[in-house]
Amino acid sequence: MGENRLLAWLDFANGVTIAGRRIDPILAAFLFVLIVSAVFLVVPQLDIWVSSLFYDAKIGFPASFIPILVALRQLNDIVLVAVIVVLVVSLIAKLVLPDRQSFVAPAASLFLLSSLVLGPGLVVNAILKNFSGRPRPIDVEQFGGNLPFVQVWHFTRECARNCSFVSGEASSAIWVVAVVLVLPLAYRARALRWALVYTVAISVNRIAFGGHFLSDVLLAWGITLLVIAVCYRLVYLQAPAWLQNERLESQLGRAGSGARKAVTSVLTGERRG
Repeated sequence: MGENRLLAWLDFANGVTIAGRRIDPILAAFLFVLIVSAVFLVVPQLDIWVSSLFYDAKIGFPASFIPILVALRQLNDIVLVAVIVVLVVSLIAKLVLPDRQSFVAPAASLFLLSSLVLGPGLVVNAILKNFSGRPRPIDVEQFGGNLPFVQVWHFTRECARNCSFVSGEASSAIWVVAVVLVLPLAYRARALRWALVYTVAISVNRIAFGGHFLSDVLLAWGITLLVIAVCYRLVYLQAPAWLQNERLESQLGRAGSGARKAVTSVLTGERRG
C-alpha cells in the first residue's frame, strides 16, 4: 500500500478513502461492524473453521506454548502502559514547568485517553466481555472444552465474565491507530504501517492461542475504530471552546503556576516557623 493511499485511509478529518470513495470515518467503522456481524451471523461456522487451523486434537492450541508468541502477547500490555506513561509524564511536566509548552498537546492527550477509556476500557472490556457470555474457543466442545459454541451478538450465561466477545487485546492493539492520528503528518504513513502489522500480529496471536474467534477480533477492531472516530471528531477536531488545545494548555499552565505558588508559600511558612 503506497504512502498516499495509507494517508487517505487514515484521513479521519476529511473522510477515509476506500475503493476510491471518500467516506465519513464514523460511517465507515459502523458499516464495517455491520458487515462483519452479518457475515458471522449468516456463516457462524467460519469462526470454528479459522480456529481449527490453529488446533491440534492432541495438545490443544500449540501456539500458546511457544515462548516468543507468549512474549508477543505481553508486548501488548507494555505498549499500552508506555503510551499512558508518556501522556501522564507530559501532564506532570506541564504542571511542574507551566511556562513551557506541553510536549504532547493537551487536546491530543485528551483524545487519546478518552478513546482508550471509552473503547477498549468501557465498551469492550467492561461491557461486552463481561456481559456477552460467549465462551472462548479453548472452552467450547469443538476444541476439547465442555461449553457450546455461541455466535456473535448472542448474549448467554455460558461464560460469567471476561468472555470471548470481543477481544480486549485486539481492541487495545487497534487503538494504536489513534496514536498515529496525532503524530506529525510526515510520520503518519510509516507509523501506520507498523501499527497495522502490530495489530494483526497481536490479534492473530490471540486466535492462535484459542483465546478468541476471528469474529471477536474483527468486531473489536470495528467497535474500537468507531469509538476512535467519534472521539476524534468531538474531542479533537470539533471540540467545544473549553476543550480546545489553547484553552487546555492555558488552564494547565495556570494550574501549574498555582500549585507552584502554593508549594512555595508552604515552604516559606515552614522556614519562618
